[in-house]
Amino acid sequence: MSPREHVTARLPALLALALPVLSGLAYMASFGAPEAYLAVTFASLVIALALVVAVPQGLTTAPTQRIAATVCVALLLLPLATGPDVNGIARWLPLGPAILNSGLLTLPLLARLAAQDHEYGHWMLAAALFAALLQPDAAATFALTIAAVGLHHVTKNWRVGFIAILGFFASMYAGIHGELPAVPFVERVLVQAAGDSIPFALLLFITLLASFALMLLTGPGTRAERFALAGSLFGFAVMAVINNYPTPLIGYGAAPIIGYAVALAWPSGASR
Repeated sequence: MSPREHVTARLPALLALALPVLSGLAYMASFGAPEAYLAVTFASLVIALALVVAVPQGLTTAPTQRIAATVCVALLLLPLATGPDVNGIARWLPLGPAILNSGLLTLPLLARLAAQDHEYGHWMLAAALFAALLQPDAAATFALTIAAVGLHHVTKNWRVGFIAILGFFASMYAGIHGELPAVPFVERVLVQAAGDSIPFALLLFITLLASFALMLLTGPGTRAERFALAGSLFGFAVMAVINNYPTPLIGYGAAPIIGYAVALAWPSGASR
């Protein structure tokens, strides 16, 4: 495959990232977000797009998938040991002066990994759900729940369906115990934008919906992988409307941009 053909093949993934992030940047610039928010978001988008283009297409093996899933779950658990901790809630990875939301960084990829591994995928989801419940993070638990719903819709695997049921109860628990005050331009961005400008709110909603559709219909990998990945985005986005949780891709934050870039760049699973 020539470089031009490779970029063309990656175009849906590039658009799935660029459309919502650029609309979010326009909104933040228009309504007084700190300059640091704009700089970090733009730099994250550049890194994300470069990552999607740079990673070659191919197939991964089951051992590689399971190692990657183990790393994802370990990163979800790491904040419990390292902090920072706010009112007993620990869901952030400290990277010098910056912090990254561990769920938004790792769960997009884990959703695809679970869809790739027919034998242990449900265990990956269960381990991640347990880690998110310990934080607690209702957005992460709900993203895993809807990823499991999407995966079950395709595979009809009863074990995945059982994880989805557990996820709904986990999300209710985490929603009660894990909510923090909203940060402007980070949490509940669609709600904030609706109060600032209906046209901007519609733009943000449409581009986020377009990203969801691109992941669902034209994203990388099998149909199961696409449904799981898009399901995770749906879960994060819905919880960010209901409660004070980060809005993926259209709000400030490097974690969702890099997290979904890694998931979109990840090679397809080897057929078994």
